[in-house]
Amino acid sequence: MTSTAFISHSDCQLHDMGSYHPETPERLHAISDHMIAQGLDSYFSYHEAPPATFQQLKRVHTAAHLERLKRAAPELGIVHLDPDTAMNRYTWQAALRAAGAGVKAVDLVMAGDVENAFCAVRPPGHHAERAAAMGFCFFNNIAVAAAHALEAHHLSRVAVIDFDVHHGNGTEDCFKKDPRVLMVSTFQHPFYPYSGTVSPAANMLNIPLGRGTDGEEFRRVVSDLWMPRLHEFRPEMLFISAGFDGHYEDEMGGLKLLEKDYAWVTEQMKQVAEEHAQGRIVSMLEGGYSLSALARSVVAHIRVLAAI
Repeated sequence: MTSTAFISHSDCQLHDMGSYHPETPERLHAISDHMIAQGLDSYFSYHEAPPATFQQLKRVHTAAHLERLKRAAPELGIVHLDPDTAMNRYTWQAALRAAGAGVKAVDLVMAGDVENAFCAVRPPGHHAERAAAMGFCFFNNIAVAAAHALEAHHLSRVAVIDFDVHHGNGTEDCFKKDPRVLMVSTFQHPFYPYSGTVSPAANMLNIPLGRGTDGEEFRRVVSDLWMPRLHEFRPEMLFISAGFDGHYEDEMGGLKLLEKDYAWVTEQMKQVAEEHAQGRIVSMLEGGYSLSALARSVVAHIRVLAAI
């Protein structure tokens, strides 16, 4: 048995918000190409992401949001929901697959078929709020997955770990004041979406990082602040919003993390999972827009997940 599932779908490459947009289909091509170049493709079990159902999505989103998005999908061209977030004719299906990947990952991990899973999907999700698409995101993929673990598999406590360069405002909106969920996050601040620092809910541990923060400071924050809270919470499953746009080569943000920092934080999360959660981790791709840095960082991350 392979220890790690790799979940994706070709529909995720059809969503396109325009040639100028940094969140491009090439992101997934870069990851798969680098995996093959590194000889890693034989180490994973591969699964196609099913579309999420309305029942699964409505655990974290309003019915009105789902209907609004479905109606907004164009037959031709591109429709903007806001200056950053746009739909083409394939976006609706791609977004369903992206959310469904997390559901599939949870089911595989909970069945014991794999120890953990990585979902190489787009559009990303952590900015999508209960009733709003924003920040390149339509459905909150990680929240849909975590809610599936809680509701369908009856877990009592899950943790969401978010190290994207941007604050996961949508995930916080979905789970604020839900005592079954602990969210720990780092993000550059002040920076889009300019949230996460004012009166976060008690189950949110948000650590803003100043522009220029490097791996040494990031590791200190994780060791001194995240880890004690995670061990205290004793999650039964870990969910990682794996955004790699904090890499120093990524011009989207201003952090200075390296591949080795992403590998290190993955090792820390594996320790938590092995101690409290029978090793159960579901990781989902969020940001990362420098194609080479993204591919290298994802490979560093999944090498640790798969113990390669």
